[in-house]
Amino acid sequence: MKICVIGAGNGGQALAGYLALRGEKVSLFNRSRKRISPFMKSKNIRLEGAVNDIAHLELVTTNLEEAVKGRELIMVVVPAFAHRSIAEKLIPYLEDGQVILLNPGRTFGALEFSMIISHAKTNKSVTVAEAQTFVFASRASNPGVVHIFRIKNAVPVAALPSSNNPIVAAMLEKVMPEFAVERDVLYTSINNIGAVFHPAALILNAGWVESTSGKFEFYLDGITPSVARVLEEIDAERCRLAEALGVEPLTSKAWLDYAYDVYGANLYEAIHSNTGYQGIMAPPSMQNRYIYEDVPMSLVPLASMAKEFSLPTPTIDAVVQLASTIMGIDFVKEGRTVEKFHLNGKTKEEIIEIVSEGLIL
Repeated sequence: MKICVIGAGNGGQALAGYLALRGEKVSLFNRSRKRISPFMKSKNIRLEGAVNDIAHLELVTTNLEEAVKGRELIMVVVPAFAHRSIAEKLIPYLEDGQVILLNPGRTFGALEFSMIISHAKTNKSVTVAEAQTFVFASRASNPGVVHIFRIKNAVPVAALPSSNNPIVAAMLEKVMPEFAVERDVLYTSINNIGAVFHPAALILNAGWVESTSGKFEFYLDGITPSVARVLEEIDAERCRLAEALGVEPLTSKAWLDYAYDVYGANLYEAIHSNTGYQGIMAPPSMQNRYIYEDVPMSLVPLASMAKEFSLPTPTIDAVVQLASTIMGIDFVKEGRTVEKFHLNGKTKEEIIEIVSEGLIL
């Protein structure tokens, strides 16, 4: 299959290499030349860890039109705050029948992406889908060299509208059976585990991050019993929203079992039982996607939707406020909210209809 991967961070490089090793014809796009210039000529990516091999890509480029031309599947692997920009830049080059998968969508990523394409009034028929999380735990050690700590057992995905789920399922089962198609994007958006694990843990370890430049293991050192209790409360607030929307809540502890086959009496024990987290270091500073992505594109929309159903989210709100104070940014203003998607005032039934039928407002 001809596949384009957009974004050459550690995730994009890992996914491009993994797909190429499976025999797919892969193009890799990055907007800046700096990150990909070391391997633009060779088109080789070395994968280490869970996969040890050298993958050869068909194309490595900064030319988006060239990257997506003739590609059946477009894998978007950029932080969620870049989804809008990528959607806008893709519009002139889209082709009928293409599937665009956000890896991951965070919360309401597919909805935002679809709205931008719809409002552009393009006459191209494409399918937009989102993954609930990224399929790998990975880090890039050098340009063109990526360490995959663990490949998740399964990653939920869904299309918008959900009536296009069979299209997505038929395409993904050919290239990555790790993807499991779920009911709709409410499932993938509300069961956003990154919202639970990333921002609060980073904020609660701010002193350690800034004094050591992140020289500690993020999950295994940073998530102590006290930190884990905060994460459990964020998780509980998220799961109450899922229930209000008729979505089967996937608790973070249950997700660790689903994705990694790990167990524990509580979230702390489950996280510390996960060998896939061994060696994953903390970010070197607070200027990181765990804040810039997971607060405005995950926590803010979860809290915004919860307010529509009169559900209190005091712990999520506290993390958003702390992040806004630390970074000097009003993340509520900058983030995804129900108002921006015209979902305010909608009933559960109306929201389900929107994601089922793709009624972009």
